[in-house]
Amino acid sequence: MLTNLHVKNFALIEEADIDFENGLNILSGETGAGKSIILGSVNIALGSKVSADVIRHNCEYALAEITFHTDDEGVLAQLRDMDIEDLDDGQIIISRKIMANRSQVKINGMNCTATQVRKIAALLIDIHGQHDNTLLLNDKAHMDMVDDFGGTELADDKSAYKLLYKEYNSILSRLEELDIDEASRQREISLVEYEVNEIISAKLNEGEDEELESLFRKMNNSQKILSDVSLASRLLCEGDENALDYLNLALKSVINASSYDESLSNLVDSLETAVDIVGDASRSIIDYASDCAYDESEYEDISRRLDMINSFKLKYGKTIADINEYGIKQQEKLDELYNLSDIIESLKQEAEAKKKEMLKAAGELTVLRKNSAKKLCEAVSKGLCELNFLNSEFEAYFEDLEEAGSNGKDSMCFMISTNVGESLKPLAKVASGGELSRIMLAVKTVIADRDDTQTLIFDEIDAGISGKTAQLVGEKLKGLSKDRQIICITHLPQIAALADTHYLIEKNVVGASTVTQINKLNEDESVNELARLLGGSTVTDAVLANAKELKAMSYLQ
Repeated sequence: MLTNLHVKNFALIEEADIDFENGLNILSGETGAGKSIILGSVNIALGSKVSADVIRHNCEYALAEITFHTDDEGVLAQLRDMDIEDLDDGQIIISRKIMANRSQVKINGMNCTATQVRKIAALLIDIHGQHDNTLLLNDKAHMDMVDDFGGTELADDKSAYKLLYKEYNSILSRLEELDIDEASRQREISLVEYEVNEIISAKLNEGEDEELESLFRKMNNSQKILSDVSLASRLLCEGDENALDYLNLALKSVINASSYDESLSNLVDSLETAVDIVGDASRSIIDYASDCAYDESEYEDISRRLDMINSFKLKYGKTIADINEYGIKQQEKLDELYNLSDIIESLKQEAEAKKKEMLKAAGELTVLRKNSAKKLCEAVSKGLCELNFLNSEFEAYFEDLEEAGSNGKDSMCFMISTNVGESLKPLAKVASGGELSRIMLAVKTVIADRDDTQTLIFDEIDAGISGKTAQLVGEKLKGLSKDRQIICITHLPQIAALADTHYLIEKNVVGASTVTQINKLNEDESVNELARLLGGSTVTDAVLANAKELKAMSYLQ
């Protein structure tokens, strides 16, 4: 359940902290007091799109933080699979900080994305806003409701069908790519043959370019190299004065001295090592200098080879490995072009077989959908009776599409008749705004029973209704709240009177600014709010007595 909502610097809200309870939580208040801001802050915390305009004037950021608690091991297991940490106490804290140029989302203190939050929210809460009633006017949404109601079996069959549909369309796309005339095929063969032959004849080896570049660099700078090496050779071992001669002279002197002082023997060893090292280095430098010369023709061969490799890199790939891989793929393409007619025929047969498999899966999906739709409509019809649709009929109408689509071979819409003797018609052509609210409440109730969502939020589910119908809607919400947490924004006293916990949302001027405040009402305060909803600005003794009676009747529910 949703245990707490903390909002700071959010539109008209300076700071608010609301502790929600089990059962039916009612939020009421004057029009424009900020009831929708409360729901909006929950939506934004759960990953909906947001702009910096929500940040309260003269504030650096806005914060929306919601806290859930669940003991459902299935939900907790799914959250752990999403790498959510610190779930030992069943608490999930989702916070979103909105700044001028970015927003920051955290779950239990760990940074995450808005997409991750939306996935997590789907496990914990279902929010029904005023615009959601329009989903009943969208046939695609009807199909989605039926599919969701169908459970795991339907979901698995739907996934299997979608995979077959994707594979089938992939084959069709491949056939479309291969659909070229003979002249185009010959031109393509000519081009691909040239590229393949060019790459094969080059006989490129991985690492060859690096080796050639090293040789080319050496040859190109050979004069500078030879000059520096010759200088090193003269300093080490050539000429009248060189390092090796001086080292030998020093070694001889220390050997003479060591005959009088044995402690100099270590120094003798060090000098002998130095003479050996310098001698070895001198010989290596002399050998290098003698081999430093190069053949001009070899230099030209290396230069041409490098030019060719670099031109290949511009045409076929950034590395020799890429070039060779391109050559392999072009050889495969060439083989395909040579055998194009056979390949096309094989693909057509494969497409036909895949289509049969796909249509069979579509048929199985239709059977499951019709079964799911029948059960859903029966349950919704029962719910509609409880919401004052006394003589209504509610059914799902299926139509077979000429061509299978990504969602199967079905077209489906909900049909309704609200009066005896009237034929069934699509919802969009029959239902009024108030009727749509009740129908959606019936649908939400049925689906909630199926997926065990523990928290449901309704934003003015009572739009367009009054009187007995409002009472029945309130009773339906009250019934729902016995097994799950319900949070409802309403302006009708018949619904507000049924609250287990009642909150008042008010807009007041504090200093030089307007502030929305949320307060939890006690028994007497709740009755006063019911009286305001009943009587408007003038609350008489009769209105107050009516409010008390309405509240007292709620305890009988």
